[in-house]
Amino acid sequence: MAPVQGRAAQIGVGKTPAAGAGTSEQPCRTEWVEAELPGTRQTMLKRALWQGLLAGTAGGVVMTLGEKIEQAVTGRPDSHVPARVLQRLTGMPERPGTQPLPVNWAMHYGQAALLGVLRSVMSQAGLRGPVASAKFTVVRLTNDQILENATGVGAPPPTWPRTELVVDILHKAVYAFTTGAVADALAARSGPGPGQRHAAVRPGRHAHVGPLPRWHAYGA
Repeated sequence: MAPVQGRAAQIGVGKTPAAGAGTSEQPCRTEWVEAELPGTRQTMLKRALWQGLLAGTAGGVVMTLGEKIEQAVTGRPDSHVPARVLQRLTGMPERPGTQPLPVNWAMHYGQAALLGVLRSVMSQAGLRGPVASAKFTVVRLTNDQILENATGVGAPPPTWPRTELVVDILHKAVYAFTTGAVADALAARSGPGPGQRHAAVRPGRHAHVGPLPRWHAYGA
């Protein structure tokens, strides 16, 4: 392992007393604290930020394309719910019927990009693949419903027509799995996440596997 710079070089390094020195100083065990790996967790979170924004935007674009294809088949009109939610969250004026397209896009793509950061955090931590994306689908649906219901723009999904509910879940799943695929691919360039490193200690389904040393969790 490469030598650690800075404070890490000064901690956990004991001195062996010279013979007959009469000192009580003993060799000390190296304590791998976070300071020994400057920026490891911070670097991971920084990667999650830009990678998540990119992945979430990609997911939003693919979801929109899917929506346009579905609308061409079903004849469903455009939804202006995103614009109304943003207007109420920010205090912007509302008007009946069709809402300004830039406001609709701002909420639609802004929400997609920002939630992508969470999916990227999952990828960086080691939560990758279809199961992680399925979990993220629930997160995306939950986020939408909290904002829509809290502002009075939407109603709880159990009150929706079943066809609308199915369509909404389908499109949000497309977003979540696309975002997940991009986030996972970007995170994989930095190697396995801490959770994956932990799992690799004892492959398979096992209980009572102790935590990794801090330095090993981040691949040092």
